[in-house]
Amino acid sequence: MSLQRRKLKLAIVGCGFLGRIVAEAWKNGLLPEYELVACLSRNPESARALADKYKCKACADLGELLELAPDYVVEAASPGAVKEIAEAVLSAGANLVLLSIGALADASFLARIEACARANGRRVHLASGAIGGFDVLRTAALMSAIEASITTEKGPNSLRNTAVFSEDLLDASDKREVFSGNARDAIALFPTKVNVAVATALATAGAEATRVSINSVPGFKGDDHRIEVHGEEVHVVVDIYSRTSAIAGWSVVALLQNLASPIAF
Repeated sequence: MSLQRRKLKLAIVGCGFLGRIVAEAWKNGLLPEYELVACLSRNPESARALADKYKCKACADLGELLELAPDYVVEAASPGAVKEIAEAVLSAGANLVLLSIGALADASFLARIEACARANGRRVHLASGAIGGFDVLRTAALMSAIEASITTEKGPNSLRNTAVFSEDLLDASDKREVFSGNARDAIALFPTKVNVAVATALATAGAEATRVSINSVPGFKGDDHRIEVHGEEVHVVVDIYSRTSAIAGWSVVALLQNLASPIAF
């Protein structure tokens, strides 16, 4: 006689577009091993709307969410939210799934959550977001000394409200590089727009050694990220275009499926 395994408790922090993708996937049966128990948002109305639709609890604060003893907390909010919740989530005995990987560009914060996860026997899982190929990137980095870079193309409108935006980008006829530097500098300048650069750096050469180029392309819709790793024995290219940010939310769904599957990719 087989024993039925209890469902894993799932909570979502961040009830916007990406958080709703995870909740909708759960509702549609794509995460059958999980029970969606709670959600939390800076915007209480967003949390209530998600909770009403998906029949989970809208929590007033992180403490209330953690009282429900989730096995996994999905962060779909911001790098700032990661810094606010990470250590408390891990200390409460939950595993953390991160989308706002840019928070880990802060070396001292990264060291703290690594220590916290170890001390509590928990794990921080980095969702692939708008890129992929973490396995081959990490493999190449293990093989030999490498050079790593990521080149991003965006439409000029997507750069609004950043330090590099200017109105003349809207009238430009040619592609224009608006940033060149390393991953640490990139996340400092674009805290919500280059999580992919930090993810690449963590998987390869580190934040200071990973080169980042961000380009404004007239008429471009979406994002294109081209990652290159050069080593003595390997040359890896990962190039992913996504028209919207939906791929980031779906990467969380894929990760959660993998975590619960008896056969892991």
